[in-house]
Amino acid sequence: MRPLMLQGHERAITQIRYNREGDLLFTVAKDATPNVWYTINGERLGTYDGHRGTVWSVDVNWDSTKVLTGAADLSCKLWDCETGKVINTWDTKSSVRSSNFSYCGNMINFTTDRQMKHEPKICIYDIREPSDSEPALSFVVDTKEMSKPMCSLWGALNEYLITGHDDGTMAHWDLKTGELLHSVREHTALIKDMQLSSDQMMLITASKDKTAKLFDAPSLNLMKTYKTDRPVNSAAISPIRDHVVLGGGQEAMDVTTSNLKEGKFDARFFHLVFEEEFGRVKGHFGPINSLAFHPNGNSYSSGGEDGFVRVHQFDESYFDFQFEC
Repeated sequence: MRPLMLQGHERAITQIRYNREGDLLFTVAKDATPNVWYTINGERLGTYDGHRGTVWSVDVNWDSTKVLTGAADLSCKLWDCETGKVINTWDTKSSVRSSNFSYCGNMINFTTDRQMKHEPKICIYDIREPSDSEPALSFVVDTKEMSKPMCSLWGALNEYLITGHDDGTMAHWDLKTGELLHSVREHTALIKDMQLSSDQMMLITASKDKTAKLFDAPSLNLMKTYKTDRPVNSAAISPIRDHVVLGGGQEAMDVTTSNLKEGKFDARFFHLVFEEEFGRVKGHFGPINSLAFHPNGNSYSSGGEDGFVRVHQFDESYFDFQFEC
């Protein structure tokens, strides 16, 4: 499994995202310049210039016409995917941690951090409205009851919003009123990443408590737990096999004190149902910060603290492999 090495960022990767067809891969990092790549050959198609700080999140709408980014420069930006021009900028009081398009692509949401005495907020906008219009929904997260949100996702059919928080809590929010519908706390530490399955019925989370957990997305009922010996920064569900991939490793601040093997920076594959590990892929020289399966399931990509994105095409042996019960 020889990977394509994508080197277009000067600092650590924060998130990677495929478009729906899988021909494009969007990457953001701490260097303030989102990139877009052709997945077939690893050629860089272009960059989106305009942020002035770390870009924490990226998303692309269903027809690959618009790109959404959230950054530490106190802004969330909507871009024209083809030209790289900024369509709209939403200024915030604190860093934008997560940002997502709704399934239909007409709505966006982004969450902000708790900074400079500003409480974390969840904002939802209809991007068909004028750029200076009020948000469709905006509410402050009460940090006395719940810590700040670190990641967010739209639920199936855009009926609710799912958030993961830095105390290990997950929550459902009503998209009409902003009311907290229900919450669970199955993790004991910060939730770094959440990703839905291709049918949006299952949700996998990655946490600093050294586990990834599989939930039923509509109910947030815990179904499976994948245990490791390192913090988990990202996890993804295969669209074609009963497999999940986990990535993480030793904390970035401690990377220089250990060698590659001790840091444990490899991607780990687990069986979705049996929770057993069956494979590892090495290569990064730092923690893996983001993982994503290609929509056709034939490959996956990883972005690391080393600033590299690695696109791995699966060998035939991967598809022939049958897990022994």
